[in-house]
Amino acid sequence: MSTRTGERQQPWSDEPVEQGRILVLSDNPIARSIAVIASTVGRTVVVEAADDGGPGLDPRRGDAVVLCDHDAPDAPGVLRAALASDAAYVAMMASRGRAAGLLDDLVAEGVDVTTLHVPAGHDLGGKAPGEIALSVVAEIVAESYGRTGGPMRG
Repeated sequence: MSTRTGERQQPWSDEPVEQGRILVLSDNPIARSIAVIASTVGRTVVVEAADDGGPGLDPRRGDAVVLCDHDAPDAPGVLRAALASDAAYVAMMASRGRAAGLLDDLVAEGVDVTTLHVPAGHDLGGKAPGEIALSVVAEIVAESYGRTGGPMRG
């Protein structure tokens, strides 16, 4: 015989969780979708529209940096700064093939790219900007909780 207290357990917590910002370069449909989805899950998002890095994303401890335009003129500089910062997550939108030259250049400069997520996001199979953004935000959330992002069913 089981006893029930009448209180329902909820699968979420009402306790606020402090998370870093999500910094996105540059302004495009995927970046705008990341902003909408990440804002919905309670994350602060900064989209830097200037494809040259603008005034600088200035990542802080716990931030996530997402380079949505691997062809941006300052992509190497943005990645250099983000990887050298205390950012918790650094990612670039690009296939491994498209990113290879940029990664080779960074490695030749002595930049440690082992923590760089490329391609960014989880393998959900999505092709539309919102679907790609969902996979990136899911990866950021999973990483912030030390999870892999796999299915919850056992």
